Amino acid sequence: MHIDLHTHILPRTWPDWTARSGYAGWISLAHDAPGCAKGCARMVQSLPGGGFKDFRDVEPNLWDIPTRLHEMDRTNVTVQALSTVPVMFASWASAQHAYDLHRLLNDHLAQVVRSHPDRFVALACVPMQDSDLACAELDRVATISGFRGVQIGTHVNGLNLDAPPVRSIIAHAAKRNLAVFVHPWDMLGGDRLKNFWMPWLVAMPTETTIAIMSTLFGGILDESPNLRICFAHGGGSFPGTLGRIRHGLAARPDLFPPNARDPILDLASETTNTPARFWVDSLTHDPHALRTLLRLFHSSRVALGSDYPFPLGELKPGEMIQQMPDLTPTQRTDLLCNAAKAFLGMP
Repeated sequence: MHIDLHTHILPRTWPDWTARSGYAGWISLAHDAPGCAKGCARMVQSLPGGGFKDFRDVEPNLWDIPTRLHEMDRTNVTVQALSTVPVMFASWASAQHAYDLHRLLNDHLAQVVRSHPDRFVALACVPMQDSDLACAELDRVATISGFRGVQIGTHVNGLNLDAPPVRSIIAHAAKRNLAVFVHPWDMLGGDRLKNFWMPWLVAMPTETTIAIMSTLFGGILDESPNLRICFAHGGGSFPGTLGRIRHGLAARPDLFPPNARDPILDLASETTNTPARFWVDSLTHDPHALRTLLRLFHSSRVALGSDYPFPLGELKPGEMIQQMPDLTPTQRTDLLCNAAKAFLGMP
């Protein structure tokens, strides 16, 4: 059994949110747009005053369920955890307009899961710019079969995960027994990162590191001890930065909270075989990097994640894991299945 924790989906169409809200910035799918391959679509963003900005070309596997199931069967993926494309977070928008859109997207997720309950589970999206509306939607999806958690960004309009409005939503998800999958979006940057795809290759891993540090040093794990939280893309640059972070805490404890713990205490203990207190996905594209994750987090906290169906993802989910001869059978099973099941709270 292979469970892919990190996959994205959109409906084929949805109402024009620019017309509905009265202002621009919303994403839509332009099917058969000029220059697109036949049957594909272009994600476009509406501009003030009219017109659209191209965002990304996408293939039918983003919305077409038969195509998705065929590709899952071809790559031996048993179950996908479905989440929206992060550009749909819309934390910049009116909370009510984002809330209405997220309810539509969550209803679509519920419909897909109902159609194939043995192949899909869902991670909801909620309007993180308004804690009351976000918690209300968490309450709603918690009653819908197939929802196992929520996907959030690494920050909300510049507020890190330990900011009071954001952490209250995370705590509410834990109370509703919903896992929290943290995906980077709205990355830091500027003109220095405009070349060489650096927003995705450099800023995204950095965003995830900021989110992990905010979680660890902000006391979120202690505040919600039952929280199941996972960070995308192998924890970003956190594993490679851990030594520097630990040294920084020791050298300048005055810059951290008085009760700040050495982050190694929240990671795996090799002496007691105790897993880390949080999860990461396996999307590293490098066996050596994956071995580092196993050492830091334990195999039971590293879940298969492919970023399907996008080009920065793993085209054959789990293939690298299957080809690593040094993994034990337990490690391999954890990576391909059991870590995701534990994170998602699946029986």
